[in-house]
Amino acid sequence: MAATLLGTILAILLALPVAAAPGTVVQERLSSWPQWRLPVPLPRPGRGDLIYPHWFAGAWEVTSHSLEGDTAAPAGPAQEPPLHYRVDFIADRRGRIVGARAANAAAIGRAVLGHRLVSVEDDPANPNRQLARLRDGSLLETRVIGRQVLTLPPDQFLADELSLQVLHGEAAPRVSRVEVLSHYQLEADGTIRGEQWLATYPSPTEGLMASPRSLAEYELRLVPLRPQSGPAS
Repeated sequence: MAATLLGTILAILLALPVAAAPGTVVQERLSSWPQWRLPVPLPRPGRGDLIYPHWFAGAWEVTSHSLEGDTAAPAGPAQEPPLHYRVDFIADRRGRIVGARAANAAAIGRAVLGHRLVSVEDDPANPNRQLARLRDGSLLETRVIGRQVLTLPPDQFLADELSLQVLHGEAAPRVSRVEVLSHYQLEADGTIRGEQWLATYPSPTEGLMASPRSLAEYELRLVPLRPQSGPAS
C-alpha cells in the first residue's frame, strides 16, 4: 500500500506543470465554476508558502456560511448556521504575509468538527504539509500540490490551491483531492469580504482525470480584531 501511495503522489506531481501564465488558471477556474474537472494546470508550490497582500496582516474574526450547501447532496432542510472562528496572518522571515496555517486550520477544524479534532501540526520542513490528529486515532495528512495566486490592485486577491489528502487509520488509507479557490476583497471599512469554491475529487488511483464528487460554495466576512493598515496607495 505504501508503495502504491508513493507512486500515486509522484504521478500527480509529475503530471502538474512547473509553471503557468500568471493568473490564467485562477481566472479560468473562476469563470468555469461549477464545471470543474481534473487535471488542472496549477504550478507546483515546492516549499514556498501562500503569500497574501499586506492588508491581511493581523488577527480576524471570520463568519462563514454556505451559499448553496453541498451541490452533490440531495435537497434537505434549511442551511446550516454560519461558522465563527479566528484566523491570524503574520510576517515571515522575509516580511511577507502568510497564514498561521496550523492555528488557522485548527480553528476552522474545531468550528466544523468540534471535539473530534485533537490537534493540527505544520511540517517544519514544508509549509505546504499539515497533519491533523482526530480523537478516533486517525490522522489526516494534507499536502498542497498545486497553487496559483492573482492580485488585482489595490484590494482584490485570488488563490487556487489543490491538495492531496490522505486519511490514515486502522483500515487502508483513504485518499482524495481537494481544490479550493478563494476570492477576497478589502472593503472601505477595513473588513475583508470573501468567497470560496470547494471541490472534492476521488483518489488519483481512480485516474488523474476526474469530476468532483462534491461541490460547495461559501461566503466569508473577516472583521479585524485590531486596527489594520489600509490598501497601498
